[in-house]
Amino acid sequence: MANSLRGEVVKLYKNLLYLGREYPKGADYFRSRLKAAFLKNKDEKDPEKIKQLIARGEFVIKELEALYFLRKYRAMKQRYYNDDKQ
Repeated sequence: MANSLRGEVVKLYKNLLYLGREYPKGADYFRSRLKAAFLKNKDEKDPEKIKQLIARGEFVIKELEALYFLRKYRAMKQRYYNDDKQ
């Protein structure tokens, strides 16, 4: 059981690290915060608590994807639509 959760945690960490490359405050800022968050919970042994933390991490992934999508949408809108009120 612990090995399967360990694999999920490592996968979550890698996914978050990958998504952090485009973070608005910078990849280094994101990486340091991510590492601190994972180190804070490194001694957790309860499988249910670990599953809750994994679910929270997956929620963060969805929020980051939404943030990036919105940023790209705004950039495309600025590029192709002129909002001049003349």
